[in-house]
Amino acid sequence: MAKIEKEQVITAYKGRLFRRLLRYGRPYTSNFIIAFILVLAVTALTLYQPTLVARAIDENIENYGRPYAVTAQDQSQLNYHGVWLTRDFDLETADYESYGQIVYYDEHYYYFAGLSRSDVQFLQDRLSTLNEVVSQNSSADRLQINAGENLLEGTLLSREDLEVLRKDDINGILRIGLTYALSILIYALCNITQAFLLQKTGQAVVYDIRNELFEHTHSLPLRFFDTHPVGQTVTRITNDVEALSRLFSDVLVSVVANVARIIGYLVVLFCISVTMSVRTLVLIPLVFVLTAVFQVLFRKAYRLIRTKVSGLNTFLSEHISGMKLIQLFAREDHKYDQLKDTTADLYRSRMRELMYYSIYRPVVSLLYTLSVVLVLFRGSAGVLAGGITIGIVYIFIDYVQALFEPIQQLTEQFSSLQNALASGEKIFTLLDQKNTIEEKPDFTSVEKFKGKIEFRNVWFAYEEDDYVLRDVSFVINPGEKVAFVGATGAGKSSILNLIGRYYDIQKGEILIDDINIKDLSLKQLRQAIAQVQQDVFIFTGDIKSNIRLLNQEISDEQIVEAAQTVNADHFIESLPHKYDEPVSERGATLSAGQRQLLSFARTLAVDPAILVMDEATANIDTETEQLIQKALKTLMEGRTTIMVAHRLSTIQHADNIMVIHKGKLRESGTHQQLLAQNGIYKKLYELQLYSNN
Repeated sequence: MAKIEKEQVITAYKGRLFRRLLRYGRPYTSNFIIAFILVLAVTALTLYQPTLVARAIDENIENYGRPYAVTAQDQSQLNYHGVWLTRDFDLETADYESYGQIVYYDEHYYYFAGLSRSDVQFLQDRLSTLNEVVSQNSSADRLQINAGENLLEGTLLSREDLEVLRKDDINGILRIGLTYALSILIYALCNITQAFLLQKTGQAVVYDIRNELFEHTHSLPLRFFDTHPVGQTVTRITNDVEALSRLFSDVLVSVVANVARIIGYLVVLFCISVTMSVRTLVLIPLVFVLTAVFQVLFRKAYRLIRTKVSGLNTFLSEHISGMKLIQLFAREDHKYDQLKDTTADLYRSRMRELMYYSIYRPVVSLLYTLSVVLVLFRGSAGVLAGGITIGIVYIFIDYVQALFEPIQQLTEQFSSLQNALASGEKIFTLLDQKNTIEEKPDFTSVEKFKGKIEFRNVWFAYEEDDYVLRDVSFVINPGEKVAFVGATGAGKSSILNLIGRYYDIQKGEILIDDINIKDLSLKQLRQAIAQVQQDVFIFTGDIKSNIRLLNQEISDEQIVEAAQTVNADHFIESLPHKYDEPVSERGATLSAGQRQLLSFARTLAVDPAILVMDEATANIDTETEQLIQKALKTLMEGRTTIMVAHRLSTIQHADNIMVIHKGKLRESGTHQQLLAQNGIYKKLYELQLYSNN
């Protein structure tokens, strides 16, 4: 079985797995488009914000070195101690009588007034090397600079003077700050909107997939559940489906957005400086190679983890359900050791995944740090050489840092993608399970079944040619009470399953009212047949819901009437909440007899044409059986009834008793007729008489 599943998984993965997953997102295409537009807006804002900071640095914070020119009042709005100044000129072409210059030295600002153009040009050239020309006669409030034959003297600026002279720079910083704050607000609104939209869409997709899985599971034949553990199926519908949530709520849009961000950062950096970009981003290709290698490892790790989780859930489901048996035989320690082995396998798989992350993340962080070092090294050299500004260096540092962020996010998103794909493989393995019980599209419709059943040369095997029934033929007329008896494994229960077409036969025909059951719809066929089994399954809920079984066509009055008919009302009326009494899982608070009485009421409520009872009274005490026997006459009245029982005393009233031996119909007749034949039935009867005595 594991081999088959593995082959199906590999085929699905290599083929159309991702396209099949995307199919579930098609109904929500508009949501994805809106989210993608919002993510692109967020990406654009992410690219834009560092440029605002760079502008503030270059045009305002570091703009103290821009000279002033003395001008007329009508040409300027800047008045410094009665002198009107302007900075709106080009020093190379300007023609003013007097200039001014701010100089930053030893953590103080000084203002040099009354300068000529050549003096200003000298100071502009020396702003980064002032130590070489500062006069030793300088004091705390005076700064003297040797400009060849001239001695330039600047006055220490107070905070108030500095605010006046740099009024335009302060206003510029405020404008940029407000723009930056607005961009953050828009960024937050876009982020919140797209996150909510994607989360809502992701949950909607998960809802659709889970419903489809559950509906598909309902459609599968019993053969599937004979070969697949319940825990494995539950894992598919719960854990594996939940793993797909992030694929639709984050990964799909974010992967595209992060790729766009990476491309955007690279384009902007190369537009600013090709040479510096090449020198500082030399490690980026190594990051991509490293990411590609680890993605292969992550994919294998996630596949293994999904398999181990499924195995653990299967183990837990089976052993929690069988806890009573484990405790009866005092096997707790042994089962605990088994669980330790199972969880140890999952632990090792998880540790392997963590080991990959513990290697990948530090290596990427190291490469990021080295890239920032390269930016600082190359940028500092460029600033000192006058080739680039501090603002450009800031943009490079910010963009390099931002460039590694989407790369690392892509790694996590690819990991989530691998996790989702691994879960998708498991889910599609279940969805690809075919329903071998196929219905004809042009099935025959029957208004009301009479209850005639006929087997014509029926051959049936659960596995290949290991036949359980061999050339079985019989006819049950409408309203007849027929019992099947035989040794364990003779094929009695198989006959009951075949009537409801829970399995398909290999040879022969099965007819109801002279219509081949393969020509009928499964819903119509199974609605006409009600089964009362030895092991009664009670759902969590209440008494009423367990009789109705979500069939809203059954009224409360019909429920009460059915319970009264089978004498189930005796114990129901004694319960605190009567028909609304809560029932725990599997009906643990009810006795075996009470559960069986509920199953009889459940059967009578649907008013079937054919009644099937498989060891229906096997788990009932003598007193309860007497109550049921009184109700059976009413229950079987006007219905074709098929019974299977090991206690021959319970089927002696049958119109016809059929003896199944080693898959073949050996004898048939009434109780007295079969005893007279002195065959298999008589031996079974005498054996029970002897064992009872």
